[in-house]
Formats: sequence, structure tokens, C-alpha cells
Amino acid sequence: MKLQGSRQCDDLEGRSVSSTVCKVAFGGGMIGLIFLAIHLFSVLDISETLQQLDSQTQTTSGESRELTAEEIESGKFINAVLVDTEDIWNEIFSENNMNYQEPGLVLFTDGVRTACGGASAASGPFYCPADQKVYMDLSFFEELRTRFGAQGGDFAIAYVIAHEVGHHVQTILGTSGKVRQLQQGKSQAASNELSVALELQADFYAGVWANYNKEYLEQGDIQEAMSAASAVGDDAIQKRTSGRVVPDAFTHGTSKQRMEWFMRGYNSGDIRQGDTFNGQLN
Repeated sequence: MKLQGSRQCDDLEGRSVSSTVCKVAFGGGMIGLIFLAIHLFSVLDISETLQQLDSQTQTTSGESRELTAEEIESGKFINAVLVDTEDIWNEIFSENNMNYQEPGLVLFTDGVRTACGGASAASGPFYCPADQKVYMDLSFFEELRTRFGAQGGDFAIAYVIAHEVGHHVQTILGTSGKVRQLQQGKSQAASNELSVALELQADFYAGVWANYNKEYLEQGDIQEAMSAASAVGDDAIQKRTSGRVVPDAFTHGTSKQRMEWFMRGYNSGDIRQGDTFNGQLN
């Protein structure tokens, strides 16, 4: 992917590890938070999970260390992708007579404190609606390739970031709030269905973002995104971690669904085509 522009660090934060990238610090020092295998290294909005577990989480300040050259380059690329999403979502919102509020970005390595609670590196990338920030674990992308079998490549990383920004779009549009209201009083299975719809819509929004970047995409970029989406499907993760598939426990959608909704966004480029809820929010 050929990223355009040179803006850097507009919305970038870091936690606890000294860095030469834009004079920010990157995260470290979290212990005691354990996620279920189904959540490991997935791409999700974990705000409710973090709030539930935060009372059981203890943190340490950790010692600062210098970032590796690989971490520095990853940080630069992640921030550049965020900048690109800002430009595109500002354009999309303007086309629809709306104002886009840009999210923050926090890079971390071992753990991080958020307005939604504390998270360890096991959480992977996530979005916290309480502070409207995207949190990116710098170790996640190697895990995505080596543990979950996704193809390498920069566009796989870009897809993950765009998905999390999709959750920010849902927060701005009020979708996330409506989903939380609908989930109240429902069975776990019914609540999970709404969570799946929320995640698939974030995949759709990632596809819309990719559509606006068509002229800058390179051969193989979309396949990298498809590989990443497939790797973090609920069925793929369940098979890998437990050897069986439990549809009622799905929270993000199957590999097929995640790929399909990304491609719907990519092919249409129209945010109005992303009703994954079948009209339930109207």
C-alpha cells in the first residue's frame, strides 16, 4: 500500500517505554489480566470486558526501555495509516453532511491503562469508546502471522487499524450505544448476535476505507486483508483453540462473514450499504 501525505503524530500517544518516534512512549508493565482463548489476538471492541475485569487487574509501572528498530517502523506505519483514515473519514462524513471527530491512537507493547479499564498484550488491538482511542499492541501483527496463519504484509496491518477505526465511526454515529441498549435483558446468544453485527459492520467500514484508497493499493493488498479477516473469524479461532465450533458463542462473525462484509464495503464504497443488523436499529 502506498500511503500518501506526511502528517505524523497528530493523535498519537504511547505508554511507558521510551521511544524516538515523535518523542512518545509506548506501553509496558501490565500484569494479571487473562483473556479467554476465543478473545486472544482478535480484532474487537473490548470495552465491556475490560470494565468487568478491571477490578481484578493490578498494574505495575514497569521499566522504560528503548524501542527496537522494528517497533519504531511499526509505530510509524500504524500512525501513517491512522492519518490516512482521518483524511478519508473526514471526506466521507463531509459527503454525507456530517462532521467527523478524529480518534486518538495509543501504541503499547505489554499492557496499557484505558478509560475502559486495563488491558494486557493478550487483548490485541482494540477500541475504547469511553476515551475514543484506538489501542494497538505492537506485538500483535507477528502473532497474527505466526500463530493465526494470516499472510504477512502491510495491508493486513492496515485492515486491522481500519477495523478499529470502524468502531470509532460506530461510536460517532450512535450505533454502538444503540447496540448496548438492545443487548440489555437479552440472552447471551441474542446479545452475541448483536455483537457479531457490530463487528461485521466495522469490517464493512474498513472495506469502505479501502475503496477510497483504490488508486494507492498494490497487487496483493486485498488478499492480505482477506487473509487477516479469515484468520480472526470466530469459527477459525474456536477450531484452533478448542477444536470445535460453537455458533452461539460467536462474537465477531465467521471467517466467511468477515471477508464478505469487508468486500461489500470495498466494492460499494457507500456507508449506507452497511446494515449488518437487518434493520434492528431503525
